[in-house]
Amino acid sequence: MGSQHKTDLPKHLPRNFFLLVLYQVIQRVGWIFKTESIIIPAFIDSIGGGPVLRGCLPVLNRLGLAIPPVLFARRLKITPLKKRVLLVCCLSKSFPFAVLSLIWLTGVWGSGQGAASGWILWLSLLLYASFFIFVGISQVTEQTLHGKLIRANLRGRLLTASMTVGASLAIIAALLLMPGWLRLPDGGFGWIFGMPALAFLFAGVAVLALRESPDHYQQPPIHPLTHFRESWSILVRDRSFRRLAVVAALYSSTFMMFPHYQALGRDRMGLAHHNLVFWVCAQNGATMLASLLAGPVADRFGNRLALKIAVFGTALAPLCAFLLAWIESEMTQQLYWLVFLPIGMTPITIKLINNYTLEIVPRELHPRYLSTVGLCLAIPVVIGGPLMGWLIGPAGFEAVFLLGAVFLVLAGAMTFCLDEPRNSKNTSAGFDAPRWTE
Repeated sequence: MGSQHKTDLPKHLPRNFFLLVLYQVIQRVGWIFKTESIIIPAFIDSIGGGPVLRGCLPVLNRLGLAIPPVLFARRLKITPLKKRVLLVCCLSKSFPFAVLSLIWLTGVWGSGQGAASGWILWLSLLLYASFFIFVGISQVTEQTLHGKLIRANLRGRLLTASMTVGASLAIIAALLLMPGWLRLPDGGFGWIFGMPALAFLFAGVAVLALRESPDHYQQPPIHPLTHFRESWSILVRDRSFRRLAVVAALYSSTFMMFPHYQALGRDRMGLAHHNLVFWVCAQNGATMLASLLAGPVADRFGNRLALKIAVFGTALAPLCAFLLAWIESEMTQQLYWLVFLPIGMTPITIKLINNYTLEIVPRELHPRYLSTVGLCLAIPVVIGGPLMGWLIGPAGFEAVFLLGAVFLVLAGAMTFCLDEPRNSKNTSAGFDAPRWTE
């Protein structure tokens, strides 16, 4: 950690804290209109997708969140101003949803017989995959900026502030706009997808105003495969990080189940299309309330304890879905929105995993370690996502959600094996501990 970083950080800390909160708030408002567990799977179903294609959605987003960050880690490390990378990512993330919005609003997606043309499904999947390429790079860049600009014992407050305000505004926006759009004959996806397109553009404006001192790291170019060898080497050498990697790999089962929650409600229980708005509001409301606990716990007691609570909390989602699918009555239809409450823990859990990573290694290694965590979250999904989609046919929703719950409980159990980095004598001044096993 350079002295320049330590000297410049306090002067601009309040401004940067506010701007990073603002950035995440705007993102959260846009994200509610493209929720991975509700809106996107419902959209894919409406244009001809099925269980297997739904199961491929987590594969596309996890690959985008994992592979590009690993390949980009060196470039991010040697880039003097990380905020410029984040700005480009904001503009790039806006593009796919702007295209989908225009296609839907102009009506060119229709086949003339009231159904979607065949090409729109494959174009949508392509745009969805390209979107997550830039999401992956933007997330590792954002977390690297957190490590650079925000003290470790303030990152919980950053999480709480951004999640609380962002989820509140997102719920208000969804309640005001989404019900009318969902009742449109075409499903309202043109207007719905226009919201994230605009939000990601505005988020880029907040990024521009960050105060960031340039880094001066150097690292020679390497072969693309070497990036993955370095990630593997980290897992082999660093025992503490390896335990976190196991937690992340087990936790990835939550992404495999994402597309199937709304399908259980709509296809199996016969709940109407307009219920989507109440489900996304329930999910974001839970995110807001959970962040009020997770942020203070992380700042006061460490990210490890907050991560334990978050992982076990997420496990309630598939357990709840399993029970409601197993019982399946008129009462369970009315209570189905409860499934989406524990799903709201997911973004918080990912933030906590990343914040824990930031604490256990020095700042110059943040891009490489964060991208390696992304790989651990992605690799199981690539194999398990389509398999879970296929399994719904012969085994039913109950088997999928029960299996996912087992993996999440195992992930929670593994959090008890994690080290507490703030107990290390090497942790200094609230910044990241330089403990790293060579």
